[in-house]
Amino acid sequence: MGLIKEFKEFAMRGNVMDMAIGVIIGAAFGKIVSSLVDDVLMPLVGMIVGKVDFSTLSVKVGEAELFYGRFIQNVVDFLIVAFCIFMVLKGINKLSNLKKKEEEAAAPAAPAGPTQEELLAEIRDLLKQK
Repeated sequence: MGLIKEFKEFAMRGNVMDMAIGVIIGAAFGKIVSSLVDDVLMPLVGMIVGKVDFSTLSVKVGEAELFYGRFIQNVVDFLIVAFCIFMVLKGINKLSNLKKKEEEAAAPAAPAGPTQEELLAEIRDLLKQK
């Protein structure tokens, strides 16, 4: 019974739940990006380069058929997803830095202690007294 309780505590931790939500949203976002690439961008690129349908581009090597057009579409997919993730992380970092600066500005300044020279002069004076 202890193992089940321990697993339940682990599964309900914020980090695990956040990761699960991220994976689900990431999968949905991946479908949107795939549709954008397959249904919007690649047909436009195909028209620009001479009405080429990239999904059908292939080369036959012996008995095997290599679909390099699909590979090109997947590379474009990846680049768009990576760029979007980069922009989101850049925005999050910017917000985080702004929040950190606000917290630093709102925090009371630490009292300034004596400088190294002042401490050395005090030690010198104490030694002279002895």
